[in-house]
Amino acid sequence: MSGPDGLDLVALDRFLAGNVEGYRGGVTAELVSGGRSNLTYRVTDGAATWILRRPPLGTLTPSAHDMAREFRFVEALAGSGVPVAPAVALADDSVLGVPFALTGFVDGIVVRGGPDLAGWSDGLVRDCAFALVDTLAALHAVDVTAEPVAGLGRPAGYLRRQVDRWYSQWQRVRTRELPDVDALHALLDAGCPAESDAAVVHGDFRIDNAILDRADPTRVLAVVDWEMATLGDPLADLALHTVYRDEVFAPVLAGTAASTSARMPAPDELVARYTAASGREPRDWAFHRGLAYLKIAVIAEGIHERHLRGDTRGEGFDGIGDATAPLVAAGLSAARGSGS
Repeated sequence: MSGPDGLDLVALDRFLAGNVEGYRGGVTAELVSGGRSNLTYRVTDGAATWILRRPPLGTLTPSAHDMAREFRFVEALAGSGVPVAPAVALADDSVLGVPFALTGFVDGIVVRGGPDLAGWSDGLVRDCAFALVDTLAALHAVDVTAEPVAGLGRPAGYLRRQVDRWYSQWQRVRTRELPDVDALHALLDAGCPAESDAAVVHGDFRIDNAILDRADPTRVLAVVDWEMATLGDPLADLALHTVYRDEVFAPVLAGTAASTSARMPAPDELVARYTAASGREPRDWAFHRGLAYLKIAVIAEGIHERHLRGDTRGEGFDGIGDATAPLVAAGLSAARGSGS
């Protein structure tokens, strides 16, 4: 029984037989995406379909690609009003050599590149963008003092940990010297504020991490890719979402990120929508946007480094390294208060 790279179907078949009710046997799988974050596969027994996510191939950076974290958040948010896929099973590294998470398959559309918006009216593009912001506000409204969500993180000190973590990650994955990274980190380190509030933070909230209704793309069926979720400052999530609007992010998704389309609402419109939906006013905004750019730059460099090692799968990785320096430069501008 052969399968796609990174997936042992014989071992998976045994796991499904013992852990998934109604599994019929004869599992097959195909790679959906491979290497920008976790590897994602569509798995089926011919009757039911699931999504399996596992860490990328090769050496992993500490604290990244946490499958247990991803599964726990999806499981905890069921019934919260935030759309998530059904949590099915979590496996440790005894099955495939790495942990993996299994969720139910949600049948909808994923808007990844600008061409995916080609058949949409400008009004539909805006309405979809605002529906995503409303979903983000709903996520941030989840009660983080109640179980099971309360046990999923430590909101206090989140921003300081983020500043330290992403600079530390840079030291591990960098493939070249970029003095702007040190300059941006110094600004963030000196200006790190206290958290504005405590909320569930997705950590990677953008349009291609949502599954939309085919008949009505303004309806979000599921938010996916929870590998960086935690409890922290909701403004960090909002800032990251607005930074994904910047065209300098496009090379990270092979040069055609739907979030950077000129047809999408501008960052200040996204912030205004979020404020109306959540009641939260942005504060320390230069810091939050600077941190968001640093995070994306380090993620881009990490993907580039894995690609150089040959540990990515699929197409579109050749130009990702070109995004790192412009992202850091934009972060410096934002952190100095001169970004949008």
